[in-house]
Amino acid sequence: MKPDGLHHVSLNVRDVPAALDFYTRGVGLTERADRPAFNFGGAWLDAGAQQIHLIEADTPPALGQHFALAVTDLDAVVAELRSQGIDVTDPVGVGTGRQSFLADPAGNRVELQEPGR
Repeated sequence: MKPDGLHHVSLNVRDVPAALDFYTRGVGLTERADRPAFNFGGAWLDAGAQQIHLIEADTPPALGQHFALAVTDLDAVVAELRSQGIDVTDPVGVGTGRQSFLADPAGNRVELQEPGR
């Protein structure tokens, strides 16, 4: 088997409206309208060609799990998020790229990854 790529990542969140606001207004993702009427709360979001699925459930303890969003200008993204009151770590170099981290309202870690130049 050789997958074509990553389709989506699912995240447990206790408060779907708060997480939805964070990911749409704060991070700039777009909510999808095609989520089926499951028997649990949640939302589907577009993150470029991939998706993030929010699932209304308890968040498991953090054990290093995270997902990364690719960004072109990390400094500008960090400044924009901070202007909205979102706590973001200072950018640090990793290999040829740079990264920063933030957490959603449920405590899920999100990496912002600027590829090497």
